[in-house]
Amino acid sequence: MTAIGFARHDHGRCIGAAMRAAEALCARKRVQFTPVRRRVLEILLEEHRALGAYEILAVLSRDGMGSQPPVVYRALDFLAGHGLAHRIERLNAWAACAHPGGAHVPLFLVCRDCRAVAEAETTPDQGRLALAAAEAGFVIERVAVEAEGLCPACAATEGGE
Repeated sequence: MTAIGFARHDHGRCIGAAMRAAEALCARKRVQFTPVRRRVLEILLEEHRALGAYEILAVLSRDGMGSQPPVVYRALDFLAGHGLAHRIERLNAWAACAHPGGAHVPLFLVCRDCRAVAEAETTPDQGRLALAAAEAGFVIERVAVEAEGLCPACAATEGGE
């Protein structure tokens, strides 16, 4: 299991790779990756933290790409529906998927202070939940696990006070 989000990395390269993966996925699925959908994904990728729909809408509005909530919600629905973004239920916010296009069960590590989000990759067949579901004959369609705590930067700040 690998976590993406808190570790130091080349962020420009990270964004570029994610955008290329999104373009390839949309081409493969033959769905339109419109300018608004593209920009919403870029906004989510710019920071590894959860963003509310209205925070995203404010950026879209500044960019001249729409100022009405349906604009952002349609884009977020598209991105989530195609595995390019996830809704962080605990925060009523959204984060870009760190593993686009792959079958995985997202495990979110959410910083309660700065709202940074790291997504750890797991596979649908891992763990006790998968075993329990299989034993019960239950077919799992969606799982998201959210753990709240402090990211390394916030933990260091809090520990240093």
